[in-house]
Amino acid sequence: MTAAVQASDRRKRVFFYVQHLLGIGHLVRASRVAKAMSQAGLDVTVVTGGSIIEGFPGEGVRHVQLPVILSSNSSFSGLSDASGNPVDEPLKSLRVEMLLAAFRQADPDAVIIEAFPFGRRQMRFELLPLLEAIRSHPRKPLLFSSVRDILQENRKAGRDEETATLIEEHFDGVLVHGDENFVRLEDTFPLARRVADKVFYTGLVAPDPPQPSEDRFDVVVSAGGGAVGAQLIKAAITARAELSDTRLWCIITGPNMPQADFERIERETPAGVSLFRFRKDFPNLLMNAQLSISQAGYNTVCDLLRASCTNVLIPFASGGETEQCVRAEKLEALGFATVVTEEKLNGATLAAAISAADRSPQRMKPALSLAGAANTASRIIDELKKRTCNSSQPQCNTGS
Repeated sequence: MTAAVQASDRRKRVFFYVQHLLGIGHLVRASRVAKAMSQAGLDVTVVTGGSIIEGFPGEGVRHVQLPVILSSNSSFSGLSDASGNPVDEPLKSLRVEMLLAAFRQADPDAVIIEAFPFGRRQMRFELLPLLEAIRSHPRKPLLFSSVRDILQENRKAGRDEETATLIEEHFDGVLVHGDENFVRLEDTFPLARRVADKVFYTGLVAPDPPQPSEDRFDVVVSAGGGAVGAQLIKAAITARAELSDTRLWCIITGPNMPQADFERIERETPAGVSLFRFRKDFPNLLMNAQLSISQAGYNTVCDLLRASCTNVLIPFASGGETEQCVRAEKLEALGFATVVTEEKLNGATLAAAISAADRSPQRMKPALSLAGAANTASRIIDELKKRTCNSSQPQCNTGS
């Protein structure tokens, strides 16, 4: 058997880089995509470099964990290691070495980089060497950027130009995990037209329709990854008391909430409220809920779109963040949620929003595509088929 036949017979390999710095949204979305690619028959290696979260990236994929790097603050202006120390050059060098070794070991047919170059600019020290390794590989893999539907605005001068140039010079495609009828890339990236021929909208990467959990709570309060969720949780506990709400409440702080904040919340949590750091079955819990109180992160909203509860959203806005505010405003305009801004959040304003949500008629779900994970896998497979046809089988049928 020739090497060419052997190469065509083996499973196509995908190398997926994911770096979460503060929350866990990128990791959750990427894990859903990785699972879909694996189920579609691709051999997937996921490289992560953020905090270690049990259960992610999940079964069915190879996992390479780099030494942990986190954002040292909510404005993403600095990086720290797992112990909270500033990231130094030896740690950067070690990560670069491990990342490139993992790339060589995987020998992939396609590479997906989460967020970069639209985000994760802090990780250029290792991602630019990865781009060069991809470019110089004897069997250059396809390269895709994987990006959520709404980008952070208020970027510094020159960054959009740098992003567009990197896409033009290195990337074969941009996988936008959103529904173009809800928001388009050009809405938050001014130079989108320069890369329009490379953009593919996958739809939102929502979970499969979940079964209701055996645990039943009427109100589910969640704070995303939890690193900046203490204010939301405190306001929720206060609002419940102000409303004399006797329903069963569940509070999920998020795995990254600082221990001191979690212990304080634990002391303040009243009877009738169940407190958890993390619930992997969060989407299942929502299926039983009457009301959800949460931030407006990408994955949380995807989970809410699968459920039938009413929703109060408190979009994360610290450090000049705009992504969740844009998403929450659009959903409120569609009648899907009641919004309380982070600036105005306290027990009284949240209590008023809860009352308004409870009085609202059954919310209509926006008609958005939620099949982003499966569509991403299909797109990668289609692009790999096209490459195979173009390089070795000019007459092959890419639709097969």
